[in-house]
Amino acid sequence: MTSWVEVINYVRVRYEVLEETDDWLRFRLETDGERTQQVSVHHVSDLGGAAWVEISSPVGRADDVDLRRFLEFAGEPQVGGAAVVDGLALLKHVVPLEDLSVREEFERPLALLVSRADAIEHELTSRDHF
Repeated sequence: MTSWVEVINYVRVRYEVLEETDDWLRFRLETDGERTQQVSVHHVSDLGGAAWVEISSPVGRADDVDLRRFLEFAGEPQVGGAAVVDGLALLKHVVPLEDLSVREEFERPLALLVSRADAIEHELTSRDHF
């Protein structure tokens, strides 16, 4: 069984952590060329008490992007879904923490989500803000 502490330690060893609390951390990954992409990982539980890990990455401020185009990009067959949280347009993906294979069920969706979020950010904003 994988613990939240194992996920945090996995991230700390591999990435530049920018901010951290007991149930959330934000870090940065390098993407294509000179670009980088921020990502957050949250420890969440559902009503049944099962633990989950939510991976999210911003593509822009919701007021500054074409949300219809954002939803169209997010709807392509990739990992994750679309959301607006605290004014940010995000790609998100959730995986169960129990029996999580950090390499396969965390790292792979993380890489796919971050790559996709960076491509959408570039397409919608032509910037590298996040």
